[in-house]
Amino acid sequence: MSAITTPNQFDVPAKGNEPHGHNYLNHSKGILSWMFTLDHKRIGLMYMALVLFAFFLGGTFAMLLRTELIAEGPTLLADKTQAWNLYNHMFSLHGAVMVFLFIIPAVPAILGNFILPMQLGAKDVAFPRLNLLSLYVYAAGAAFFLYVLLSGVINAWTGYTMPGGFGLDTGWTFYTPYSSSKSMSSVIPATGGAFILGFSSILTGVNFIASIHTLRPKGMGWFDMPLFLWGLYATSIIQILATPVLAITLMLLIAERAMGIGIFDPALGGDPVLYQHFFWFYSHPAVYIMILPAMGVISEIISTFSRRHIFGYTFIAYSSIAIALLGFLVWGHHMFTSGQSALTNVAFSLITFSVAIPSAIKVFNWVTTMYKGSIRLETPMLYGIGFIWMFSIGGLTGIFLAALSVDIHMHDTYFVVAHFHYVMVGSMLFAFIGGMNYWFPKMFGKMYNERVAAFAAILLFIGFNLTFFIQFVAGSHGMPRRYANYPVQFVSHHYWSTIGAYIMGLSLVIVLFNWVAALLNGKKAPANPWGSNTLEWQSASPPPHDNFPTTPVVTDPYDLDRWRYVSDDEGWVLTDEAKAAIAAGTARTGQLH
Repeated sequence: MSAITTPNQFDVPAKGNEPHGHNYLNHSKGILSWMFTLDHKRIGLMYMALVLFAFFLGGTFAMLLRTELIAEGPTLLADKTQAWNLYNHMFSLHGAVMVFLFIIPAVPAILGNFILPMQLGAKDVAFPRLNLLSLYVYAAGAAFFLYVLLSGVINAWTGYTMPGGFGLDTGWTFYTPYSSSKSMSSVIPATGGAFILGFSSILTGVNFIASIHTLRPKGMGWFDMPLFLWGLYATSIIQILATPVLAITLMLLIAERAMGIGIFDPALGGDPVLYQHFFWFYSHPAVYIMILPAMGVISEIISTFSRRHIFGYTFIAYSSIAIALLGFLVWGHHMFTSGQSALTNVAFSLITFSVAIPSAIKVFNWVTTMYKGSIRLETPMLYGIGFIWMFSIGGLTGIFLAALSVDIHMHDTYFVVAHFHYVMVGSMLFAFIGGMNYWFPKMFGKMYNERVAAFAAILLFIGFNLTFFIQFVAGSHGMPRRYANYPVQFVSHHYWSTIGAYIMGLSLVIVLFNWVAALLNGKKAPANPWGSNTLEWQSASPPPHDNFPTTPVVTDPYDLDRWRYVSDDEGWVLTDEAKAAIAAGTARTGQLH
């Protein structure tokens, strides 16, 4: 089966372009050529615009939350009732926007869409039209959350309540019975948006699995693939199997709220614990939807900037699948205090401990890859090392919470908040920004300012740890999560946590401005600025419309000895021995589709 890249009426090459300077960015002109494109690279960039906008919204809510919590009592508003209601809306929208609109889709939708076909040596994904559909489904789901946001703003400033309620005050988990009958906020539009977003995840997962199965070139077996593809493959399995459970759950919630059908509300004969089982059966695998692609990014970065073959390739590949499968069996550890049986608690606790094994395999192999390597501390590597730090702290504190004796006391405290953010926000965010810096020259053909990028990475590392590490201490001392006010003994914890959030915000602004400056005035990027050996680096920067002007050569993706550094302008080029192997036909050659 081959990639379907049939041009449509809007995909017309721009006039006057010379073949030498022709690439996917100038292949065709006009907004319609982007809106109806079938090019996976353009779709990835449009995803990037939407996802980064969602990240801006979620980050803005985070800054407002931390500002409200910088001191005890009301901060943003003088009236206590209004301040606490505003806090609940900001808290709920921060969580929902960040989880459903940023953390889950960021790496697969942006980097996965752009890089996956190129690492396969293909012209596009297996189903380009399905890929474009997933983008518009994502935009439709995001529009529902934007409606919820606007309804809250309009109600706060004018007192007018838009149809469906105002804002959202249920938390991102939409726990019943509050969300099904008690809350007067925009639960139906918000859950409807999450329901729609699920279809985007499913379509992307189907496309990635089909692409990896059918578009691999000759010479690329399963264990010749880059580890980034293994991460995306494992993620796609979770997206296809777990997302329908969330979709059905949210539809039942909408039905209960709109028609009064008793499903989760005990006042109507329902069971709220049933909602928790359904929700976490999806949402714990969703943790790995967020982190597995990030792990794939880190595998590429660690090997490249250590100038060493990845250690334990097979173990890392299998561990991705193991994490995906085990992720379906541990949802009950979110419910240790829900009243489920003691035997069930013990079973979920033991299975949760087992998830640490494949995760630890990855960390061990990354560190071993770095051992005695020729490490280059360029910006992507700084983010890679930061990821190992964040994920190790998040993973180890997850072991604490898997222990019943600890979790009973830490449940619903800031210890859980800190653990969640280290794993999901810190780890995923560092991998995403690191991956963007790693593939930025390939995506846009421009080099960013290395010093500014490195400074932003270090500043983000400091800000993140200042924000969340102190929350472990606050949680262990009994600070409950989700509270808008707190006792005086937690003032210093929240003050320094808020200062750390401001530092994080500043670092992210620097990252964004550095990217924009690179797009406007950056130096032209060479085809291979890092000396990587995966197939995308055999194409020009930025790539042509069809990705490869000639058939790419398939070799071990981590055989970095094939490349030698020439200069900043030329980057890394193939060694004479590698060229001779290609000329003699002893190197494996991929087959373009």
